[in-house]
Amino acid sequence: MLYQLKIKLLRISPPVWRRVLVPSNFTLHDLHLVIQASMGWTNSHLYAFRRGDAYFIIPDTEFFDDYADSRKVRVSSMLIPGKQQSIRYEYDFGDNWEHEVLLERIVPLEKGVRYPACIKGKMACPPEDSGGVWGYHDKLQIIRNPKHPEYEETIEWMGDDIDPKDFDLELANERVRRYKKMDMTLY
Repeated sequence: MLYQLKIKLLRISPPVWRRVLVPSNFTLHDLHLVIQASMGWTNSHLYAFRRGDAYFIIPDTEFFDDYADSRKVRVSSMLIPGKQQSIRYEYDFGDNWEHEVLLERIVPLEKGVRYPACIKGKMACPPEDSGGVWGYHDKLQIIRNPKHPEYEETIEWMGDDIDPKDFDLELANERVRRYKKMDMTLY
């Protein structure tokens, strides 16, 4: 069985989101890697899933005293149709990229289709280390104004081809197909 999830980056406009299909027996850590791949991030920072006051992380971080190991908790135990439809996902505790992960529906596996898969999305994900929602918006304002004193530096850092409206489904799926390779055990 597959979970169709919508992952929405919070506090950003226009909305940045991805719709993914993941096997219900995936762990939260697997889901983290799929989110990273579908958004275009590199799994370079710590993360946490949250449901109420409970946190699910890779152990041995100094940020949390009370938590469960995200590598041992199944998506199906966190997102329960008709009961618990969403959880929070936070990536990079400095930039504080917070997401809502919403269970939209349960769908059957299709023969010959590779999972996990990204099936839809909108907008480019902000670059990592761009300063969170507010820092990213500031950088977008700067690159729209070639006379801004930080224009050259920001273009050099972000690239001159950045398009916040750009979402490439094929590229997102290429990264999702390789999601396990992102699993660095730095934590």
